[in-house]
Amino acid sequence: MTKQDAIRRVAKPTVFLLCLIPLAWIAWRIINGDVGTGLNANPVEQVNRYLGDWALRFVLIALSVTPLVKITNWTTPIRFRRMLGLFAFAYATLHLANYVIADQFFNWADIWADIVKRVFITLGMATYLVLLALAVTSPKAAVKKMGAKRWRLLHRGAYFAGIGGVIHFWMMVKADLTQPIIHATILGLLLGYRLIKRQKKTTTPAHNSSKVQMV
Repeated sequence: MTKQDAIRRVAKPTVFLLCLIPLAWIAWRIINGDVGTGLNANPVEQVNRYLGDWALRFVLIALSVTPLVKITNWTTPIRFRRMLGLFAFAYATLHLANYVIADQFFNWADIWADIVKRVFITLGMATYLVLLALAVTSPKAAVKKMGAKRWRLLHRGAYFAGIGGVIHFWMMVKADLTQPIIHATILGLLLGYRLIKRQKKTTTPAHNSSKVQMV
């Protein structure tokens, strides 16, 4: 079995199943009546928070792939980035669906009022729309249709999804800020890495041209 076959037949299905574990876990807890216990006695809110947490985690994991590849020169993780991004969108969709169905019972007037009046929900909806755009344009056919340059520009929006998700989560948490701080720290490191790489790209050509002129 070649490396390509191993990735396609073994690694990708394994990663796919691993990404389903959080969903299977919360489904198991719902079936067994194990939600709505502990500090958060509201089962709908507990499930919604859980799904939103995992949506944000998958966004951050997907954003971590490129720095990991650049730092380690290990290119295999890049093959899973699209899958991870789609799982971020899937969990975000479940997060939104839980809010619309289980929390608001399709009361569109109240949902619209929440979007307009509650800033963290406004931000959450905007973040979801970014993830939706990224998911719709994730197939290879979209790259050909849009052109590589425009496609890359659009998919830099993943960082806006990360920023929006972190702020949305931070504003939603009422007491323990441990997780929001961890997420914000990870995102800050990823943004810092990207800024450093961009700075190096802008300074290197100028440095090289000055050398040529001196010679």
